[in-house]
Amino acid sequence: MVFRLVLGCGTVGRQVVEQLAERDGSGRLLVVTDDESVVGALRDESVPARHGDPTDSDVLGNVERPDAIFVGGDRTDRNRATLEAARDRFSEASIVAHVGGNPTAADRTSFEELADHVVDPNDALVDGVLDEIACPSAETAIELRSHLEAIDDPLAVVMHDNPDPDAIASAVALVDIAKSLGLEAEACYFGEISHQENRAMINLLSLDLRNLSSEDSLERFGAFALVDHSRPGVNDQLPEDLVVDVVIDHHPPRGPVSAGFVDLREHAGATSTVMTEYVDRFDLAFDPTTATALLYGIRVDTNDFTREVSPADFRAASILWPHVDTTVLERVEQPTIEGDTLETIARAIKNRTQDGPIVVASAGRITNRDALPQAADQLLAMDGVDTTLVFGFKDEMAFLSARSRAGDVDLGETLRDAFDRIGSAGGHADMAGAQLEIGILGDVDDADEMESIVSVVEEVITNRFFEAIETRPGVPVGAYTQTSEWLFTRAGDPDGGESA
Repeated sequence: MVFRLVLGCGTVGRQVVEQLAERDGSGRLLVVTDDESVVGALRDESVPARHGDPTDSDVLGNVERPDAIFVGGDRTDRNRATLEAARDRFSEASIVAHVGGNPTAADRTSFEELADHVVDPNDALVDGVLDEIACPSAETAIELRSHLEAIDDPLAVVMHDNPDPDAIASAVALVDIAKSLGLEAEACYFGEISHQENRAMINLLSLDLRNLSSEDSLERFGAFALVDHSRPGVNDQLPEDLVVDVVIDHHPPRGPVSAGFVDLREHAGATSTVMTEYVDRFDLAFDPTTATALLYGIRVDTNDFTREVSPADFRAASILWPHVDTTVLERVEQPTIEGDTLETIARAIKNRTQDGPIVVASAGRITNRDALPQAADQLLAMDGVDTTLVFGFKDEMAFLSARSRAGDVDLGETLRDAFDRIGSAGGHADMAGAQLEIGILGDVDDADEMESIVSVVEEVITNRFFEAIETRPGVPVGAYTQTSEWLFTRAGDPDGGESA
């Protein structure tokens, strides 16, 4: 009987596992992945799964010799390390390896040398598979319709905090779908919209959005939907135990997602792409306002179709284009820039620290957090630089924005590794962000003491990022852990206080 071993279980890996599990007489199957939520889900489906690091030779040492191996994670660097460990441990096994989403030329060479067959997203066959994965089927659209028709209104369609164009457009589109079914719905968000392009988008398109505060009662809503994020209480100010009815997102979740209807399309470049498909599947006439917002959302999240783009994104754009108000779109993309934004960018450029191709910069005190990604983009344009992190302080928070064009860097994972213990972080491989609560800043009145503390915090952030971005195994977090955990605390008294 053939024994098949799956190491790592990302989006492509999960599809392969499901197909293997459904085939009669396919032999024995075992999945080894370091994602506990995936292990639990597979076990619930009666698929043998084991929690462990597939790059760890000791973990592989506890697995009997397989006949065939599939390396099925999403990250190129992890898949390469897994492939190397698997080939070393099981020299005679037949190995098929998924190259992942950001392979360099060196990665491709290594995969070709070690694997018997390489699954490359650039292959026509895989493009076709990803195209189908990223596109809602007719059955999924019917399921969404049935679920919306069954819930109580009004429906709150909640974006993540300080929403970007993709989140805004996706919420507006879901509100349109709900209203077409006779369901009262509102597009809602917490935080603020301060980026000049985002404000221009809302104003020029006259989008109807409700800005919620943490003091607002949610009892007026009969149901809740999340767009462009997937878990209540994570990057929004909803209660963590809130019952969610609908989740539509394109980001990989960092934990279990619970809702009556869930559609996570990780291979779509934007949630706006998924919502375009739904509007089209529902056979609704595209309102020019919604179509313009959706196209802008896709263009921003894919960096004008150059970042993590899929065939579905191009197809969605072709569907939207005949309905887009191009005059308004041009005005949205060319807003005026405020003086404060230019000053923030200037401070970041002046205060930069460079280590090889990596630049970290503090913009100090800021009034507009949306100036940070613009500063990160400007620094990325420097000669010889492929990764940037810019951060600034507002009230008792530190806001971070990172950019990269390095094929071997996953910024989302890097920021989570560096800052998840002391804040919230996430994003894409080449674009990510984080926010950290620094409660101690609210207790300091003396200007010199404040400057000294900010200087220490800047050093902590800089060093944690440089340490996290190192790819060498066994590199310790460093001597800054204790200091950073003290700094990033909502201090109720000078001797400690409650953890943030």
